[in-house]
Amino acid sequence: MKSVFDSVPSDFRLLSVLVTIVVITFMVNWAVIAIINRLEASKLATASVDKTALNFAKRLISVVIYGVGVGACLTRIPELDIVGHSLLTGAGILTLVGGLASQQVLGNIVSGFMIVFFRPFRIGDRITVSGNYTGTVEDITLRETILRDAENNRIIIPNSQISSEVVVNANHTDNKICKIIEVGVGYSSDLEQAMTIMQDEIVKHPLLIDQRTEEQIRDNAPIVPVRVTALGDSSITLRAWAWADSPANGFVLQCDSYVNLKRRFDEVGIEIPFPQRTISFADGSRVNSLAEDPKERNAH
Repeated sequence: MKSVFDSVPSDFRLLSVLVTIVVITFMVNWAVIAIINRLEASKLATASVDKTALNFAKRLISVVIYGVGVGACLTRIPELDIVGHSLLTGAGILTLVGGLASQQVLGNIVSGFMIVFFRPFRIGDRITVSGNYTGTVEDITLRETILRDAENNRIIIPNSQISSEVVVNANHTDNKICKIIEVGVGYSSDLEQAMTIMQDEIVKHPLLIDQRTEEQIRDNAPIVPVRVTALGDSSITLRAWAWADSPANGFVLQCDSYVNLKRRFDEVGIEIPFPQRTISFADGSRVNSLAEDPKERNAH
C-alpha cells in the first residue's frame, strides 16, 4: 500500500513524518482541551463537576497526549525504535520516568493527585498554610499550588510541601465565619453600658448575620453575645462574637466595629486604657546617665 509520504524525497521523508506527528499531536490536544472547556462552560458541567479536579485532569490529559506523540516520533527513528515502543505500550515507563525525573518532581505529582482526590482545599478557597502564607487558591498544577494573597502576589508552594503542612481552610465546608471583637475598658467605666454599646453597634452592621438556633431565638439569646473574658492589670476585657457570611465580609465587619465602638465610647466617656510608663530617677543620676549615653538621651 502506498503511503502519502512516498512522493516525498527520501532525504526529507523522515522529517516530514515527524512534523506530521507533531502537528497531529498538537491538534488532538487542542481539540480535546477545547471539548473539555466547552463542557466546563456549560451550566450542567458547572453544577456537577469540581473545577479543581477538572483543571488537574486537563493537564494530565495533555501530558498523556504529548507522551504518545513523543513515543510515535521515537518509533519512526530507527536508533530509538525500542524506546518509542516501550513508551507507547507502557512497558518500562516507570523505569524511564524514574531515570529522567527526580524524586522531588515525582513527589509533587503524587501529592497533587492526593490533593485533588481528598480535597482538603479547592480552587477559590481561602487558606492559610502553616500560619505563614494566606491567600486564595488560584490553581493546582501537577507540580505546585498557586495562592493569590491580599496584595495580588502569587505564592507558589510545591504540592509535596503543602500536602504535609497544616492548612487552615476558611471555605472547606462552610463559608460563614465568626469574628472575635475584643475591647478593653477602664475599671472606672460603666461595664453594663459598655457591653450594651458593643451589642448595639455590632448588631447595626449590615454584614452581620444571625447564627442563632431556633432554641436560642425562643430563649431571646442575643444575636451578638458579649462576655467579660479577663480582668487585666489596667483594663477589663470585653469580647463579642459576630458572624458574617464570608471571610472578606467578616474582615470588614470587624474593622468597622472597632471604629464604631471607639466613636461611641468617646461620646459617653468610656475609657479605653493604653499602657503608660513613668520613670523616676534619684537626684543627680539622671543628668549623669544622659550625658554618658546619647542614645538614652534621645529616648528621653
